[in-house]
Amino acid sequence: MTPSAPCEVWFYHLERSTLEQVAPELLEKTLARGWRARVRSDQPGRVEALDAWLWTWRDDSFLPHGVVGEAHAARQPILLGPGPENPNGAQALFVLDGDPGDLTEYERCIVIFDGREDETLKTARSLWTRYKKAGHGVTYWKQSETRGWEKQG
Repeated sequence: MTPSAPCEVWFYHLERSTLEQVAPELLEKTLARGWRARVRSDQPGRVEALDAWLWTWRDDSFLPHGVVGEAHAARQPILLGPGPENPNGAQALFVLDGDPGDLTEYERCIVIFDGREDETLKTARSLWTRYKKAGHGVTYWKQSETRGWEKQG
C-alpha cells in the first residue's frame, strides 16, 4: 500500500548513545503504533549484530524480527537486512547507513546517524537537503543531556 502523503523523513543524530542503545526503543515505538519496520544496512556484520541484540536487549522482553532471505520474512513485524525491497510491507524504514532511495512505499523514514563521524554527518546533511527539496516533511531530533530526544527547529 502506497501512502497518500509524501513520506516523512526523521533524522536522529546520535551524540551520547550508540545505535544499539537507541534502535530498540525506536523500534518498540514503531510497533506500538501498529506499524511494521524495515531496517536497512549494507554494512557487513551490522545486520547480524543487530539481529542478535534485538533478541536479548532486555531481560524481560525481545523485539520480534527476522532477516531478509529467511523463511517467513514477509510476516515479520521488524525485518533487517540490505537492499531496497520491502517484503514485510513496512510503513517505517530505518536507515542505518547508505542512501534511503525511493520512499514511496513508506509513511516514515528514520535516518539514524552518528554525529561524531564527519563523513556520516556530511551524508545526513546531504539527505536532509535532498528530501526537503523533494517536498518530504523533514524533522531533526537531537539527543539531550539526559539522552532523551528533542525535536529541533
